[in-house]
Amino acid sequence: MKLLFLGDVMGRAGRAAIESNLPALKDELGVEFCVVNGENATNGAGLSADHAKLLLEAGADALTLGDHAFDQKDMLQFCEAEPRIVRPLNFSKSAPGRGARVFETARGRRVLVAQVLGQVFMKRPFDDPFSAIEPVLKNAALGASVQATLVDMHCEATSEKMAMGHYCDGKASVVVGTHTHVPTADAMILPGGTAYQSDAGMCGDYDSVIGMQKEEPLRRFITGMPKSRFEPAKGEATLSGLLVETDDATGKAVSVQMIRRGGRLSPA
Repeated sequence: MKLLFLGDVMGRAGRAAIESNLPALKDELGVEFCVVNGENATNGAGLSADHAKLLLEAGADALTLGDHAFDQKDMLQFCEAEPRIVRPLNFSKSAPGRGARVFETARGRRVLVAQVLGQVFMKRPFDDPFSAIEPVLKNAALGASVQATLVDMHCEATSEKMAMGHYCDGKASVVVGTHTHVPTADAMILPGGTAYQSDAGMCGDYDSVIGMQKEEPLRRFITGMPKSRFEPAKGEATLSGLLVETDDATGKAVSVQMIRRGGRLSPA
């Protein structure tokens, strides 16, 4: 099975790139199941119900969120009604929605999608992601009850992302990092058969400061003083992510490659 994961969608530019390019990209690559992180799709902070619908209609089979999961208040209700949205497992015990779901592809294959938030350098003290993911992987065994498992590790520290990759090695098809908006050059298959990349990068305008228009972030770095709100950059976006092919019998990865299309970054 071929799985496509696309990193954090950033503002209008990212949404437009998904809407314009995802259907053709899925056909070109022969993708059976596509997961998109919609964490920053609405003005760079969270995901609204309307924008979630847009990403799903464009071809995303599932959407993951992140630490900004509920910045858009209508997501509190919408994630309960829309089963294709996966919020972080360890966000809060009282958070609406679910942090892991099993989906069925058009060919009848079952795919587990889960998301966890890291703890290192994050603004809120989220629960331990390792103990959160363990029972989920145990209850949906790879190669048995599910044919593929994708874990979105949403956090700052590459060390914590790498640790999660090794922790899930052999128990997940893919562990991919999100949140830092810059694609890392370490796509690989771990010894136990799990595809891994520290960060998929964003779907947004890279002529920016991690997706935001440059002026206000630069002002704050230089002067230490804010003047206005951060606003998403509006230039042509690069679609950033990774493509993983799994073994039909075991669910483990047999190939992984980085995906970059459009915008300022070199294509991959």
